[in-house]
Amino acid sequence: MKRRSFVANTALAAAAFSFIPSRNLMAKEVKKVRMAIIGTGLRGQAHLENALRRNDVDVVAICDIDQRMLGMASDLIRKSGKPMPRVFDGDPYAYRKLLELKNIDTVLIVTPWEWHTAMIVDSLQAGIKYVATEVMLGITLEDHWTVVREAEKHRAHVTMLENACYFRDVLAILNMVRQGEFGEIVHLQAGYQHDLRGVKFNNGVDPYDSGVEFGPKGFSEARWRTEHSVHRNGDLYPTHGLGPVATMIDINHGNRFLSLNSFASKSRGLHDYIVKKGGANHPNAKVRFKLGDIVTTHLKCANGETILLQHDTNLPRPYSLGYRVQGTNGIWMQVNKGIYIEGKSAKHHEWDDQQAWLDKFDHPLWKRWANKENENAAGHGGIDFFVLHGLIEAIKRGVSPAMDVYDAAAWSAVTPISEKSIELGYETVEFPDFTNGQWMYRKPKFALNDEY
Repeated sequence: MKRRSFVANTALAAAAFSFIPSRNLMAKEVKKVRMAIIGTGLRGQAHLENALRRNDVDVVAICDIDQRMLGMASDLIRKSGKPMPRVFDGDPYAYRKLLELKNIDTVLIVTPWEWHTAMIVDSLQAGIKYVATEVMLGITLEDHWTVVREAEKHRAHVTMLENACYFRDVLAILNMVRQGEFGEIVHLQAGYQHDLRGVKFNNGVDPYDSGVEFGPKGFSEARWRTEHSVHRNGDLYPTHGLGPVATMIDINHGNRFLSLNSFASKSRGLHDYIVKKGGANHPNAKVRFKLGDIVTTHLKCANGETILLQHDTNLPRPYSLGYRVQGTNGIWMQVNKGIYIEGKSAKHHEWDDQQAWLDKFDHPLWKRWANKENENAAGHGGIDFFVLHGLIEAIKRGVSPAMDVYDAAAWSAVTPISEKSIELGYETVEFPDFTNGQWMYRKPKFALNDEY
């Protein structure tokens, strides 16, 4: 076959196997989005508060098994002056009653990780066309395939609420990448480097309290999060780091992950923390934690780039996502707030302070939407506003969210694949293609302009 005919026929074949349309053909555009929220803990309440501030959203239902959290959420709704939604509670499967409602445009899933896959699938099977979940997408690799297959089967949209993609500096750097300032991108780094010892062990009153109680009562994440550190060894939280750098090299949109290998250090941090806070005879001093204190993951991409991720949550350290973007023309290092562009930086082989560059390349989204109301109300310096805003605007237009199910699956699947690599003695593991070859034909769509 001649090359021109081969390319044309391949493109037609690709179009024939594109399962999820960019426009949701089974949904009409809407002016006001009817939202249900499953999980009204502190993270759920942040989304709830943002939704209540919008005139284009009606919160029609909320669900939780924790009466204290439901009470706090109800207080937020009353203070907003908005109508009280239907409330579902009583048992862990009460959310299925919520999904029987006929007036839901989107469901937000804000629950412990192990519930995400089941709740996503149940929402899709209930006919919900837009399902949004907090990270992670699932626990096992099969969980991720299940979500992708169900989304394709129901021709529905699943998005992961990865707010880190909207950091102002990240979007400015994305703008620089797309305008060619760094040249051709060669290497990227990122990580979740966050001292979570006070989250994994606390008294159930303040999630950052320094008490040492394993599985406490109250709203503490320790009720579920700490168990993952006991039983699992891998990069348990990759998407805050990976999502932003993946958008910079068009993963799933002209590029993809090919392979991964991970290494885990010894596990000492959580045990030492228990002994320091509770003494050597504390019952939790006997717990053996499987999670290595530092987990390092290396990804190889189809277009030749490499990505280095680090998961670092068990040792004392300041918070840092540690972004690094490096190309043939220069480099950005978030940790030292430095940028160097060959031939453009002030001095040869010396860092520029990043701020002048970030101001110059400030992304149109931030230029359009940045104001004190959004930054103060949304949480996390404004990025929570953007991640919810993008979802709402996609629903109103009847189009795919900028971060779709294939992105969610690829970013989140690093966790089970890293676990497999470590289990196999740090072997390199092939990375699955959740798009079934469509990555070659899908066009970039995240933060292309200021439409959302």
